Amino acid sequence: MSSPDKAIRQRLDKWLWHARETKSRTLAQKLVESGAVRVNGRRVTGPDIRVGPGDGLTIQIHGRLRVLKILALAERRGAPAVAATLYEDISPVLPRTES
Repeated sequence: MSSPDKAIRQRLDKWLWHARETKSRTLAQKLVESGAVRVNGRRVTGPDIRVGPGDGLTIQIHGRLRVLKILALAERRGAPAVAATLYEDISPVLPRTES
């Protein structure tokens, strides 16, 4: 019998892939293992960490800092419009620098 907490949580690598933050689940695993992801302010290096609605993610990807609040989980990887409903992007807006 699974605990209620497990029922509303999902592996971090799977969630990153479903939310279309990475092109594949393997790339999501590598991203997490590299230490580029924090969950609720804590650096994680295991892709099997469980996340759920209300958790905050800080991701350093493609030279950008992304801060996401998880709103929902998905059973499968869907269209980009569906993936966008899985999170709220609360990334800080960085001022533009003139060269």
